[in-house]
Amino acid sequence: MENLHPLMARYRTKLKQASELWLEGFREACCLHRVAIYCLRSKQLMIRTGQCFLLNGFIFLGSIFVLRSLILPTLEWILPLGVPDGYREPCLSEMPIRLYAFLRLGLLQLIYALWFYPLYIFSFILSTIWYNDIAQFGLTVTEKDGPANVAPSTQKEPSTSQNATPVDKPTDLGRVMIGIAEQGYSLLLLTLFFLEVYLTGFVPYIGKALNFILLSWMYAYYCFEYKWNFSGLSLDKRLDFFESNWAFFAGFGSPCVLAIFFFSPLVSYGVMAVLFPMFVLTAAGTDADSVVDAHKTKWRGEELRKLPIFYAADKLSMRILSLLPVEPQEQTSDKKAL
Repeated sequence: MENLHPLMARYRTKLKQASELWLEGFREACCLHRVAIYCLRSKQLMIRTGQCFLLNGFIFLGSIFVLRSLILPTLEWILPLGVPDGYREPCLSEMPIRLYAFLRLGLLQLIYALWFYPLYIFSFILSTIWYNDIAQFGLTVTEKDGPANVAPSTQKEPSTSQNATPVDKPTDLGRVMIGIAEQGYSLLLLTLFFLEVYLTGFVPYIGKALNFILLSWMYAYYCFEYKWNFSGLSLDKRLDFFESNWAFFAGFGSPCVLAIFFFSPLVSYGVMAVLFPMFVLTAAGTDADSVVDAHKTKWRGEELRKLPIFYAADKLSMRILSLLPVEPQEQTSDKKAL
């Protein structure tokens, strides 16, 4: 029993470290006053953020409100659910009730097909473009104020395009190709991770808790990914920094998930589409590296163990990529010689 005391003390220390980092991430995500400050300093950011709120908040969520508060009660009044009071022939009333239910369901599906689903697709595509603009404008504002570290120990090299020589061109082209390949792999990785998040929701007993934690990590990564993309941080460094500081990012993503966790899918999308730009802007103003370094200094350099959050998605991604046909380099050189 005496040997267990040091082990338990170590676990309590690690739990306290993780809790403090989680709270730091949660606090950084809740610094929504930065959104108002950044919008006041950038007219373009204010316009784009306002457009996002107008589309997703007023039009999309407003349409759901009109459906539930006006259209559904009207349909239930015109096509009632039950037998009217005083009707004493239940056998004769079964036929119109079934017909009413069929018509009510058909009209609802028609409304969804002609309005909500096209609006959802339109909102998703347009919001994706706007999120990128919002992140870019937000990072421009933070750079003017004195930029926070966008990545751990990462600095962009100064541009030397004016002094470029023909020897430098292949290097530039190689960087572009590497960037495209990283974006493609990142898209595949996050898609598989999203599938993993979705499937954990069906796990008995602990599924909801796992789903909440994984969703927190997923939204935190999405928020910081815009910042890392513009900084030119490579994918392997992003994943390493994210997995090494998993407690901080779990805390940062928690407010995002809390806002949508208890709503229906359509309402959750609308709420998240409104709030997501705000969390992207708070991520743009968050110096995650400094927060983590301050934590290490407080705990005298002790770090939490790296948590392989993307291990399953990474392995599956590599498996999928290994199935793609790749032409051997020798055959390619032979074809060029011919």
